[in-house]
Amino acid sequence: MNDVNYRSPLYIQLREVIRSKIEEGEYPAGTAIPSENQLSEQYGINRVSVRSALAALENEGLLRSVQGKGVFVCGEKTERELDTLGGYRHTMKERSREATTRVLVKALRKAGPYYAQVLGLHPDDDVWFVRRIDYSGGEPVALEEIYIPYAVLPGLEDIDIQLFSIYDAYLWNGVQPSRGHQVLRLTHLEPAVAKLIDLPPQQAVMEFSCVTRDTGGRVIEFARNYVRGDKTEFRVHYTNSQLV
Repeated sequence: MNDVNYRSPLYIQLREVIRSKIEEGEYPAGTAIPSENQLSEQYGINRVSVRSALAALENEGLLRSVQGKGVFVCGEKTERELDTLGGYRHTMKERSREATTRVLVKALRKAGPYYAQVLGLHPDDDVWFVRRIDYSGGEPVALEEIYIPYAVLPGLEDIDIQLFSIYDAYLWNGVQPSRGHQVLRLTHLEPAVAKLIDLPPQQAVMEFSCVTRDTGGRVIEFARNYVRGDKTEFRVHYTNSQLV
């Protein structure tokens, strides 16, 4: 598709042309697309329209601009299920996808007023705080912050969560995650935090906040995950309850 339909706004038409080229493999993942000047000349439209089309695709996570190098096609996204309870590594293992994590912090801290309320604790109670980066195919896809009551996993100090998942640690300690309540919103990270997952500060991330309970209804975890939308897509399965 080489012609722009001038009955619609130019940037929208160019956006769809570039999208088609990505989907059809003409612009492969990881490669640079033509420059603004080249696109402007090729389609006979001004650079403002070209820039708007590229910005729209970058916001969707299909393209990524690298200063001084050009605009690149983003790679395949990691699929995760919204309606399935399980840790990141556990989820990726089920999909036969390479998954690694890098633990930045694993430490005991006081719950404090906010997390005490979320976890059903006293503010002076100890909680485990874990901050880690999740990778898929060697690329950072998410930053996780996890709060676990010390009484739930008193032996976490001796478990290498660089090698084993927290989900495994629960099972080894007789804790069975059963249900969770998850909230999704879009947000922006502070530049220093965004840098941890190789994300431009101006690009929004998906923030998932989840409270997880065990089979007895006890709150065992509060997690806040900042997920790159250009590297991850989520799916939800549903049924019509009236037909079941």
